[in-house]
Amino acid sequence: MTKRLQGYLLRAGTLLAAVLVFPVVFWPQAAAGVEPIKVGVTVSLSGEYAAPGSEQLQGIQMWAHDLNARGALLGRPVEIVYYDDKSDAETSEALYERLVSEDKVDLLLGPYSSNLTLAASRVAERHHFPMVATGASSTDIWSRGNKYIFQVDAPADTYLNLVITSAKKAGLATIAMLYADADFTRQVAEGVRVEAAKQGMEIVLDEEFTQGSSDFAAIVGQMRAKDPDVVIGATYLDGSIAIMKQAKKSGLSPRAFVFTVGPALPQFGEALGPDAEGVLGAVAWMAAAHMPMALDFAFRFNEHYGQTPAASVYNAYGYGAGQVLEAGVRLAGSLDKEDIRMQLGHMKFRSILGAYEVDDTGKQLGKQTYVMQWQHGERRLVLPKELRDSPIEYPFKPWDER
Repeated sequence: MTKRLQGYLLRAGTLLAAVLVFPVVFWPQAAAGVEPIKVGVTVSLSGEYAAPGSEQLQGIQMWAHDLNARGALLGRPVEIVYYDDKSDAETSEALYERLVSEDKVDLLLGPYSSNLTLAASRVAERHHFPMVATGASSTDIWSRGNKYIFQVDAPADTYLNLVITSAKKAGLATIAMLYADADFTRQVAEGVRVEAAKQGMEIVLDEEFTQGSSDFAAIVGQMRAKDPDVVIGATYLDGSIAIMKQAKKSGLSPRAFVFTVGPALPQFGEALGPDAEGVLGAVAWMAAAHMPMALDFAFRFNEHYGQTPAASVYNAYGYGAGQVLEAGVRLAGSLDKEDIRMQLGHMKFRSILGAYEVDDTGKQLGKQTYVMQWQHGERRLVLPKELRDSPIEYPFKPWDER
């Protein structure tokens, strides 16, 4: 794809609630005279989730490109029809209704974030239309009796289990936790409470903050007074960066900093520079040497887009969700929605993201979340041990020793 076309695709597809919206169509290597299979999705190309949203779209588009290059799906090329949801749940829901009712798409992929996916799921359920949730992990989505939403990410309440277990083994005993008031982050926090209790670790501070906040002086001051071994932030990128900046300013130096969304993104290191060193993050995928298919995907991604840094977890979300949807359609042998729903509900599969297997609600059972750490200016996979690039490093080096 040319840079000019990439720029056009990323600029197109905007909307306001009462303004006419035109879909953006991505149809690589389309066969002349053959009706394409249309895959509908909303993506966050603007607003709070613009960074992960745009990267997720790249992964979806590369999946479509690769699928069509292999010979298409059910003998037909795949076309991606997408709109910019502006990182807004109501907008995303309205656009999924449009994709189904007006654009007449054949298949659906979910948006980025649990909040938006929860809204989009109402459209899928209303129309009995199976949807693969591309970037959502809040268990709330799968506790409402939904039958048409299928998860590829690990459930949010298991997101930090691996790092909490590791911290306990390293002799860390106390946790201070703050989390944004969003579905995903609240579920992460609930999972931390359960796993901490299981490991015999004490939570000395447990605070919710308003998503989008940038002033963390007061809450970081409370944390410093508690002197925890581990600081856990169930946050998104901007929140993670702001907390680390305030931690340095306030002299908060626990033995470990752990965040959900943030450290896995290159923007985290770009914003913090050497202050990112030692920070731990949960990650669903990394271009790590021992992770199956990861280096191959990263190489092909960079060849396709001609860019650095390496492929991100959000690129893998998009590509992996496409792979799962493709597998369901191939097993169904048709575009019949009930047949696809049945296959997505019962199949076992391995995508670029890892194992796919869901329970009766569509919630993921097979996927594990990994742990990365900034070491020597690079993002390295440190857990689980069998997949790691480098051993995990404790403790976090105090600010006054840097």
